Amino acid sequence: MLCGRWRRGRRPPEESAAPARVVAPLALPLSPDGAAPRPASRALKKMGLTEDEDVLAMLRGSRLCKIRSRTWQKERLYRLQEDGLSVWFQRRIPHAPSQHIFLVQHIEAVRQGHQSEGLRRFGAAFPPARCLTIVFRGRRKNLDLVAHSAEEAQRWARGLDKLRARLEAMSQRERLDQYPSRPGVGTRLSFAVGTCTWIHFYLHQADSNQDSKMTFKEVKGLLRMVNVDMNDMYAYRLFKECDHSNDERLEGAEIEEFVRQLLKRPELEELFLRFSGKDLVLSAPELLEFLKAQGEAGATLAHAQQLIQTYELHETAKHHELMTLDGFMMYLLSPEGAALDPAHTAVFQDMGQPLAHYFISSSHNTYLTDSQIGGLSSTEAYIRAFAQGCRCVELDCWEGPGGEPVIYHGHTLTSKILFRDVVQTVRDHAFMLSPYPVILSLENHCGLEQQAVMARHLRTILGDMLVTEVLGTQDPKELPSPEQLKGRVLVKGRKLPAVWGEDDRPLSDREEEEEEEAVGAAQQRTPAEARPQASQISPELSALAVYCRATRLQTLQPGPSPAGPCQVSSLSERKARKLLREAGNSFVQHNTHQLTRVYPLGLRMNSANYSPQEMWNAGCQLVALNFQTPGYEMDLNAGRFLVNGRCGYVLKPSCLRRPGTMFDPGCPGPPNTTLTVQVLTAQQLPKLNAEKPSSIVDPLVRVEIHGVPADCARKETSHVLNNGFNPRWGQTLQFLLRAPELALVRFVVEDYDTASPNDFVGQFTLPLSSLKQGYRHIHLLSKDGAPLSPATLFVHICVQHS
Repeated sequence: MLCGRWRRGRRPPEESAAPARVVAPLALPLSPDGAAPRPASRALKKMGLTEDEDVLAMLRGSRLCKIRSRTWQKERLYRLQEDGLSVWFQRRIPHAPSQHIFLVQHIEAVRQGHQSEGLRRFGAAFPPARCLTIVFRGRRKNLDLVAHSAEEAQRWARGLDKLRARLEAMSQRERLDQYPSRPGVGTRLSFAVGTCTWIHFYLHQADSNQDSKMTFKEVKGLLRMVNVDMNDMYAYRLFKECDHSNDERLEGAEIEEFVRQLLKRPELEELFLRFSGKDLVLSAPELLEFLKAQGEAGATLAHAQQLIQTYELHETAKHHELMTLDGFMMYLLSPEGAALDPAHTAVFQDMGQPLAHYFISSSHNTYLTDSQIGGLSSTEAYIRAFAQGCRCVELDCWEGPGGEPVIYHGHTLTSKILFRDVVQTVRDHAFMLSPYPVILSLENHCGLEQQAVMARHLRTILGDMLVTEVLGTQDPKELPSPEQLKGRVLVKGRKLPAVWGEDDRPLSDREEEEEEEAVGAAQQRTPAEARPQASQISPELSALAVYCRATRLQTLQPGPSPAGPCQVSSLSERKARKLLREAGNSFVQHNTHQLTRVYPLGLRMNSANYSPQEMWNAGCQLVALNFQTPGYEMDLNAGRFLVNGRCGYVLKPSCLRRPGTMFDPGCPGPPNTTLTVQVLTAQQLPKLNAEKPSSIVDPLVRVEIHGVPADCARKETSHVLNNGFNPRWGQTLQFLLRAPELALVRFVVEDYDTASPNDFVGQFTLPLSSLKQGYRHIHLLSKDGAPLSPATLFVHICVQHS
């Protein structure tokens, strides 16, 4: 039986009468507090963890102390759910069901000991062996916990790591089990993982009297729970087709058949039949024909045979080098069938060119977790930035008590953290995701004495990581490459002898902004306050600005001897736009050999972002954004750096690297590329209101092009009424492009609303140059970049170059 044993009882069937539709699962139902240990689910059996002592202990649950502050330290019950994919936790005040769980797939890392800022500050009274921190993807705060014993803490840390590793290593067959087979075609495809990870729980929830049987009324409730508002006549007809016992109830195999019919993918069946013919299997040559139609470069018969061995589920078919519909679905839902070119997910670009030839993932006010007026400063913000591939972080350094410099947003209510702690965080976390160099952008407001302390901390904490002298014996003619600087940390700051302004003051990183903007009373400094900090630079700190010397950008006109490659200009977004508008090509040429950092206007009090694309169009390398603020701007940043192994460095197009290039983003030339996107279907879109069964989305799809101004465009489909589960569009959107090498493509799904702005459902952004052609699945992401699995779009992509 699909769902195990339920309690007895029965409900009479209800007659059908009105239309209905489709909605995707978000939250799983709660475990009641204090429930007895439950038998391991089929999902855990599939994972091979039913006998694991750590997982069994987590299934029984533990009372762990949650640490928020010195005074807020509360004991709560935490317990792994039967699905092995979610953890239920107790709250003092009951909340909506989705607010009582977190998903294992949303965990970024599990740290043992005092390895978070919260536990270092507030957990010193507890032995490190009893402490652990759960770090989540996206913006969710860390969960700092203390167990009753070191063994209990280690069980949870090990258990969560095993579950995370098992999910990461889960085979395509297990990961995609929610797409069931048709009778007689690849029938080895089971429901073990996919069904039990979400349908299993909704079946329990919909079976109101817990008798292990589903009446039609209960089936309608199930459909609403999973984002389906299906027409009653169609739903009842489907119900009766599966009711082989003819008793107006579904149970066991009948429920499985109902779910199988619900999850069918007619568009994939149609595509499969187009290439397989009447025998309902693809031979290796037929699969090769499909690959060539997809536009797969260099597709060979050997590659087709390898795909069959990888994705086919039926052993007999695999033995005869045949692919069934199930194997075909597995392939199209795999990374090889996704819109992102799998070859671009690893480092594939030349990493031996000068730093100025790369876009470099850069953060502004990195220390902030919220707004720049009263937000919290935290070393965790640096860890999260590094986890997102950031390679240039900002340190706003101010005089601190006890001779120790602090980092915060000066003259505001933001909290302060020690400069020393940030440098330690850089040492411990900067190279966990990417081996390529990190740039520390110092905004220095300290006096000479604490500047010397800063330099000492940088040298002693970072050691050999820190670049303290040029790599060669002479002044460089060009910047070193990311490959040459692997594992190294560069300091961007002012250099002695200083570049003097007209008023005999050396350059401050924010001088342009201070000259151009009135940033509000909370942030303004009087000349008396500014002069002692901006007029001095210690020799110790100056010596560390080797390849990134802060310099005012005075002119874009090429002189007889171009400026040295080690000079870095910092521009506000307003100043950068002005240069782009008035001297587009000169700005591009400047950025072929020197680094330029662009940062948001100080007037963005809520830490909002600007579009990074317009700065990338000019070849600016260090386009700094507020990583703590989600939105389309951060979607673009994530999309730009999604490729090349997410290493934080992406090689700029040749038109932005060539000496003497004539490229001007304002005049890119005539259209030379046509992008055609046929939006076909979507699958299992999330409910926006998971607690309201009648809340069902009306999805539409918008495709956006972000590139040079002449290429920027957005087009959308019509909306599908009340169907978030398997909506169909079959609509074509077409775009003409002039500079395709700079274009990003953003796929957005929204919930249509006639009376108010549409609600965001999910998105995915990637470079056009990394977009695969043919029939592709697009795996959607949430606002903060977390996967919305299993939510996908199914599209057909065609890119034609003239």
